[in-house]
Amino acid sequence: MFKQLKTKYRKMTENDINNIVPLYIDYYNNREDAEWTEESTYKRIHQVLSKEDSYCLVWEYNNDIIAFAMGYFEQYDDCFAYDLVEIVVATPFQNKGYGTVFMKQLEDCVKNEGAMLIQLQSVNDDLHNHFYGKLGYKNATNLVLKTKMLS
Repeated sequence: MFKQLKTKYRKMTENDINNIVPLYIDYYNNREDAEWTEESTYKRIHQVLSKEDSYCLVWEYNNDIIAFAMGYFEQYDDCFAYDLVEIVVATPFQNKGYGTVFMKQLEDCVKNEGAMLIQLQSVNDDLHNHFYGKLGYKNATNLVLKTKMLS
């Protein structure tokens, strides 16, 4: 199925942001009950893309972006890591294996750039645990996400 598609992987550019905004809003607002606007989505994508050592990838099908991933590399004392901030697959391509194929491509790309590991924060639900689990991702046991709401 995937080999029949005329697809291309490439690095995201600033010119892609306007085409990615609707995919982002559709996924997060319709699947995760978020309230993203065009303005806040544009800013979020631009922040990650313009970050030092960012590495953002798009997957095109017939010149339309069907998936994208955003993140950046981080240097630690003992390894070079890739922080995956977002991965979104367009709604018509979800639950058909495209996300898995795209993640494997992203893994190959960041490994070729020197990354020794990928780390990410994910919603802790069955859908996300299944998706990342089947790709071999495990919950970190040495870190805990800390948050504080500022009033």
